[in-house]
Amino acid sequence: MQDDVLLVHGGSPLEGEVRVKGAKNLVPKAMVAALLGEAPSRLRNVPEISDVRIVKGLLQLHGVAVREGEEPGELLMDPTQVEQANVADIDAHAGSSRIPILFCGPLLHRLGRAFIPDLGGCMIGDRPIDFHLSVLREFGAVITKRPEGLYIEAPNGLKGTKVSLPFPSVGATEQVLLAAVRAEGTTELSNAAVEPEIIDLICVLQKMGAIISVTTDRVIRITGVSKLVGYDHRALPDRLEAASWACAALATHGDIYVRGARQLDMMTFLNVFRQVGGAFSIEDEGIRFWHPGGPLNAIALETDVHPGFQTDWQQPLVVALTQATGLSIVHETVYERRLGFTSALNQMGATIQLYSECLGGTPCRFGQRNFQHSAVISGPAKLHATDLDIPDLRAGFSYLIAALAAEGTSRVTGIDLIERGYEDFQAKLEALGARVELPMRVAESVA
Repeated sequence: MQDDVLLVHGGSPLEGEVRVKGAKNLVPKAMVAALLGEAPSRLRNVPEISDVRIVKGLLQLHGVAVREGEEPGELLMDPTQVEQANVADIDAHAGSSRIPILFCGPLLHRLGRAFIPDLGGCMIGDRPIDFHLSVLREFGAVITKRPEGLYIEAPNGLKGTKVSLPFPSVGATEQVLLAAVRAEGTTELSNAAVEPEIIDLICVLQKMGAIISVTTDRVIRITGVSKLVGYDHRALPDRLEAASWACAALATHGDIYVRGARQLDMMTFLNVFRQVGGAFSIEDEGIRFWHPGGPLNAIALETDVHPGFQTDWQQPLVVALTQATGLSIVHETVYERRLGFTSALNQMGATIQLYSECLGGTPCRFGQRNFQHSAVISGPAKLHATDLDIPDLRAGFSYLIAALAAEGTSRVTGIDLIERGYEDFQAKLEALGARVELPMRVAESVA
């Protein structure tokens, strides 16, 4: 499909301003949380991305009235008429999104039953739903597997429980929160994820009437309540998109002001950005990122759960590290297959070698499992244009950065995946001086 292809003419620095709205990893989950309330909710700073459109449609299928508010990026959601959706409609609308699994807790509280279809998502590593299901069983849910998907019921309601995560999974933490807030009794979640988006979701739930405490040892305690109301909330800005634009500035020798970016959410990234040789200045309304000239520095880096270096920052930074002088080492500890995207960078002229050993620091859970989860990047490399097929969201934007830093014109296929998490990214690229176009436009101009 031509509308899924973008031609990228590289070799020019990106310069100018972009704005980031609410976090992709918070907004859809906050929309799901609206199901828990018995009164309307108002969510602001909502980006126009495909994940938001999917959740909006799923909410409407379940009887939630969703409409835009008076200010740009505002959604009003009225869940007072929640009803069971048609199975076929859920399956058709959800597509490859994994969001439906998070509908289970709220729907069990509101309707006593839920259905989820087969789930998709980015192919960057093992993201089994088994743990989600086992957690729901601990709360008292009964799950029946059928060819079309999973039917989940709670004949006696959900009861508070103790849950210990083997890894601080964001999705599993969200599942527990959404199930526990209206469960009978107290829930204790150990080894929880504490990313800024998780804390913002907790803020949403607290506004609705939930009782949730977070301790410094990754333990979250939730005292269930029988009833929740609506919320009025402005979503925190997307720190992952902000970092992507920062890496684009670095890789293309550019200068980008990211309006909406916040220092507090990005402190770990900012430290690494500075170590590599990038420059930034922090203002009240955003952060300016630029390449100050001169060579970039090779570094050793490990990804980790918050407050460590986020795995979603890794891929765009790797593109920038292809332009650093010397050998950089990246050890990916969150998703075992997230470095697979580097093969395309090698086709463009980069020199990146993958290893199954834990390089650069602490052994991780992938070290003895033969996953190529460490990378050695030799630079600086002169990148040249090629055809690129996007495998997942963050790799997709990273490919765009590489194509913009390369000499020549690259043909990038699968750009609809980027729309899952980057609002209006083509217009933003053009505003920064990037030369990008759809093949249809090229054909029309030739004709």
